[in-house]
Amino acid sequence: MSVRKEQEYLLQRTGLRQLQNGTIDRREFLTRSLVAGLGLAGVGAIAKSGIGPAFAADRPLTPTFYQWIQDLHPGIPAVNAKFPGINYQIAPVEGFGIERFVAEAKNGESTWDVYVGQTPFVEMSAFVKADVIEPWDKYIPKDVIDDIIPSIREECTIDGKLYGWPFLLDVIGAGWHSGLTGKAGVADAAPATWDDFLAAAKKIVDSKAAPWGATFDSHGWRSLAPITHSMSTKVYTSEGLFDFTSEPAIEALKLMKQIMTMANPDILLEGASDAGVNGTPDEVAFAAQRVGLYFKYFNAPLRMAASWDDPKLLHLGPLPKFANGEGSTVFWTTGCALFKHGQNKEKAAEYIKALTYDQQIWKDSIVGTKSGHPGQLPPYKSVYADWNAKKPDWMPEFVNLVRGQLDRAKAITNHLFGLQQFVIGKPIWETFLKGEEADPKAAMQKVVEAVHAELKKG
Repeated sequence: MSVRKEQEYLLQRTGLRQLQNGTIDRREFLTRSLVAGLGLAGVGAIAKSGIGPAFAADRPLTPTFYQWIQDLHPGIPAVNAKFPGINYQIAPVEGFGIERFVAEAKNGESTWDVYVGQTPFVEMSAFVKADVIEPWDKYIPKDVIDDIIPSIREECTIDGKLYGWPFLLDVIGAGWHSGLTGKAGVADAAPATWDDFLAAAKKIVDSKAAPWGATFDSHGWRSLAPITHSMSTKVYTSEGLFDFTSEPAIEALKLMKQIMTMANPDILLEGASDAGVNGTPDEVAFAAQRVGLYFKYFNAPLRMAASWDDPKLLHLGPLPKFANGEGSTVFWTTGCALFKHGQNKEKAAEYIKALTYDQQIWKDSIVGTKSGHPGQLPPYKSVYADWNAKKPDWMPEFVNLVRGQLDRAKAITNHLFGLQQFVIGKPIWETFLKGEEADPKAAMQKVVEAVHAELKKG
């Protein structure tokens, strides 16, 4: 959101509140709106948006969800039905954009009470710095806090305060099309090392079992970071930024270039949806059964294989590692943020507890529905303990695999530029991947300089 647009927006919101409070009349509101640059069309848009009721003192519980969460989890309406009068909405976000939330907070307002879609390393630090959200500590039951898996609780914490209530767990690992690998004579097992991964990919291409041997998502938090973690997780600076010039990061970039020689040629292009971060070329290639090996968060191969003639040909395993590497990977949770200027905070906590413990949502996620197969797992120790004590008859084996990978995975460190550093760096490190820059260290040094230049701009 540009500064000009944000100023217009704040003026419009102030006028709307004054209109509702009776301090100005409709004529004055329309006049101010026109002067602010809203125009009659914009006034009509505000009227149709239903924003007004959000400022009523007695407004209902108003959660807002990232669209993809609703799309992949059809059990949400059943949870909503337990909260009569709930004003459920889809969030005005695309490509992780949070401008609307920040603009409202600057005006001391929030249309919504809670946002379901926050990923800690992506926007949580920015939310805190912009005073958009507040900690859950006063509202979340102690038994729930104690139930959160320790590494996830740490991921959702800043300065000792829980700013994220976790919901959907994702871990990055490997997947392969056993029909294609079998045709190529590749062993039906997860490649233990990246050398094994490269050798298997080459065998797939050489045997013509598939056009491409392997693929990955070119966004840095989905490829560069997990590959780096597979060598070492000690790759963050004292201020919490990813150390792009570290040896593990350099080796990860070199590996990406090696994989690209056997991957779909459009691998570096942005995705087709959600401002380029979703509907990515790797997913298209794997769904079309034109590539044998894949690594990404586990829900990606699960979703893509759902369109195969035989989804059972999908096999999953740990992320490979470098020889003598640490063998870690990346995890994150997508969860819930409590708006500082929202209302119904106790009710919001009650709702989020019901949502995140709902057994039907977890069964649907793990088994899959007509809406898709996200394969995302819960963040709570007690849920796994119950499943281990009495394994449900619907429980697939990949649940233990993913849960086991969490124990060796590390979250990307929370920082104001936790996500943005990878967005800034992508076109720069890609000069090496494309052959425009011969030295990977030189490319990564330019990434560091670009990130720090943006930080200095404030």
